[in-house]
Amino acid sequence: MPAASHCVTNHSLLWNNSATVKTAQPHSATLSSLHPGEIATIASIHADEPLHQRLLAMGFRTGKKVEMIRRGRFSGPLQVRIGTTDILLRKIEAEKITVHRP
Repeated sequence: MPAASHCVTNHSLLWNNSATVKTAQPHSATLSSLHPGEIATIASIHADEPLHQRLLAMGFRTGKKVEMIRRGRFSGPLQVRIGTTDILLRKIEAEKITVHRP
């Protein structure tokens, strides 16, 4: 029976005796796809310059943690929290913010 360097089950590494350990990559998504109670880290903002500046002024910066508090009905506004500040965003604006889920 040949010796195995590692065993993979459902894409998770169970055993490895070499330096080829794979690190888990965070799941990318948009801010608008988060569910209430989910926390993610802002990865990037893909918006035109005026919206980008407005988001920066409100505290949306790469590396900051953001929590989805509430989603409005029928594609209504999204309430998110950055630090201790709650902010309401249009869904179209939240779709321009890429986040990494833990």
